Amino acid sequence: MRHLLFFLLLAAAMSPTQTFGQPKDLFKGAVIDASQADDDFVVQGEYVGELSPPGQPWMQVGLQVVALGEGKFEGVLYRGGLPGAGWDGSRRQKTTGSRAGSRILLQGVTHQLLLAADQAAIYTADGKKAGVLSKTHRESPTMGAAAPPEATVLFDGSNTEQFTGGKLAPDGTLLAGVLSKIAVHDFHMHLEFRTPYMPKARGQGRGNSGVYIQQRYEVQILDSFGLDGANNECGGLYTQTAPSVNMCLPPLAWQTYDIWFTAAQWTADGKSKLANARITVLHNGVPIHSEREITGKTGGGKVEGPEDFPINLQDHGNPVMFRNIWLVNGMVNRTVADVAPLPCPAPRRLRWRR
Repeated sequence: MRHLLFFLLLAAAMSPTQTFGQPKDLFKGAVIDASQADDDFVVQGEYVGELSPPGQPWMQVGLQVVALGEGKFEGVLYRGGLPGAGWDGSRRQKTTGSRAGSRILLQGVTHQLLLAADQAAIYTADGKKAGVLSKTHRESPTMGAAAPPEATVLFDGSNTEQFTGGKLAPDGTLLAGVLSKIAVHDFHMHLEFRTPYMPKARGQGRGNSGVYIQQRYEVQILDSFGLDGANNECGGLYTQTAPSVNMCLPPLAWQTYDIWFTAAQWTADGKSKLANARITVLHNGVPIHSEREITGKTGGGKVEGPEDFPINLQDHGNPVMFRNIWLVNGMVNRTVADVAPLPCPAPRRLRWRR
């Protein structure tokens, strides 16, 4: 920064408490217990506040800070607020930087950020302070959604009987790498998932899993926090259609998918497809797909056909966890208007505890 000195001290690293431990080497460096994360974990996350550029009116701004390992970070600024909570969809502004002693400085083309405690101070390129953002925590409005009477509860934490290959994580949640014992056609599904903290990993190696519907069509799960929102990132219909907005929350935050699926239609002899499968998805309560057509199977998924098959919660070598999974079979697909999704509530201040 030009002729600007900063003397702010970073607050002591603090993190939420958990009641379980993580066996050494069980997950090859992936952290599933926040109490065992590094100091960078408490810096990553979402921030919101107001920005007042010189000579311009105040505007709401959102910031996502991504931990990249060994004290390195990337910050992404959003005009209007966070994705799904005010962002106007304009070009994202990126900053990069690292920890230097008690400071974390992120630099971009037009702005510079100084992170200290649970705040991010924004400065213009010439060193003028333009605003302060406060750390926040968002939770999906569909978190903890109760299964309706007609639903099949696939996992409530009590057992893994509805899955083949079911294994529990140390905290009693369900590990990825399971296959539902029931086959699906048209359905409505709710599930909650959590990606691990893997700051040194990149791309498809960072919290990778997926919801493989009929073992054919994948709704990707990935630690895509702060990324562009491509078709191979979280919420994408893998390699086919990107989510309308990247609603991925930081690693170790619980997230939700609410899925309405209509199976492809076939001729009586099963040899010709009459209509593509369709899907509506809410990610953390925000619509990311509405009546999207799925044009074909995902990669190595089962060949398309009239037969119904189970759902695979894919194991891609990362400890992605699941909880509160239920499914209503026979539901027709819905548009976003039909399901009347709620937006993510306004962010609230996040207070960390040892």
